[in-house]
Amino acid sequence: MADSASIDPAEVAKFSAIAAEWWDPAGKFAPLHKFNPVRLAFIRSEAAAHFGRDGRSLRPFEGLSLLDIGCGGGLLSEPMARLGFAVTGADASDKNIGTARAHAAQTGLEIDY
Repeated sequence: MADSASIDPAEVAKFSAIAAEWWDPAGKFAPLHKFNPVRLAFIRSEAAAHFGRDGRSLRPFEGLSLLDIGCGGGLLSEPMARLGFAVTGADASDKNIGTARAHAAQTGLEIDY
């Protein structure tokens, strides 16, 4: 019978080892930092259309919940919280969750990690 686990321990270990670098725009996650504005604009536009919200407003997703699976250090969770979503972030790496929690606390965001 094939292994049905959805978590690869080697991948978790790899990302755990660099968890402290999530918020360094010049570090190992630099490509994500560069790509994030495009990703956020797409999600904002599509979610606004789907939920009938004005995507140009400051917090268009107030009252909605978002689950960020594989949230890493929170690079998507934080902007989504700023847009009004009640965000829950989940990640297989405890170190990633620790980084995400610490950064959210520094920025004053309430995110359930």
